[in-house]
Amino acid sequence: MSSINFCKFHGFGNDYIVFEAKDLQRGFSSLENFARTVCRRNTGIGGDGIAVLERLETEADYSCRIINPDGSEAGFSGNGTRCAVAFLHYKNLWSNENLKLETRSGVKNYQLLEREENRFWFRAELGKPSAITNYELRITNYEEFLQVAALDVGNPVAAIFTDDFDRLDWRKIGREIETHELFPEKTNVVFVKVIDRKNVEIRIWERGAGETASSGTCSIAAAVVSASTGKTDRDVSVHAPGGTTEAVWREDGEMLITGRADLAFCGEWFENG
Repeated sequence: MSSINFCKFHGFGNDYIVFEAKDLQRGFSSLENFARTVCRRNTGIGGDGIAVLERLETEADYSCRIINPDGSEAGFSGNGTRCAVAFLHYKNLWSNENLKLETRSGVKNYQLLEREENRFWFRAELGKPSAITNYELRITNYEEFLQVAALDVGNPVAAIFTDDFDRLDWRKIGREIETHELFPEKTNVVFVKVIDRKNVEIRIWERGAGETASSGTCSIAAAVVSASTGKTDRDVSVHAPGGTTEAVWREDGEMLITGRADLAFCGEWFENG
């Protein structure tokens, strides 16, 4: 029986199981099947995805792959990568304040702002968003068309403004839009309620994971769409059920998020070889 070391972290309740790539190179399971198995809440470790880290000798210091609970690979995850970088500091694999992380959507920069035992605060530079495309979508059993703003912030995100989360069956809408034909690789869906020019509240339906308590990419997408429509300033606090992410869309187009990653626990995963 083989065992694999892991640590589970969460970013405001959005939880990821972090592994080192060298520990997963034993050939007994595909990474996709492995993610499906360990992410199951009842029979596995339980998580909104896995993060797999590998040391590099290139422009970036480490690479990080994010695999969703359904086995699909994400282009990026704001919370997942933050959990991965926290793992490196927790395990004393990295001690510098700054780290460059290679992802499928490019190299991202992480700065450790503060550590309080097993809690880590980071600021991440995520690059620039794509142009926003606006759609009117017909949703099953809804008479009105929904106004959807779609953009790519490392992951595709579809944003929908609402004044009342209870008025929309946002979980049903999120599930349907995730797999809409407009998004051949599926999409995250974020529902945005503007509180004032400095604060928005969101609900999240993540591609490949479903409802989540928080999401870094959905948080910055909500901030970009809100600012681009003049509803908020370019720096906003994004309030999700799990916690608050500070999001900035600078005048030069660069996106930044500041948030926390907390250690949940570490352990060993045993699997028959």
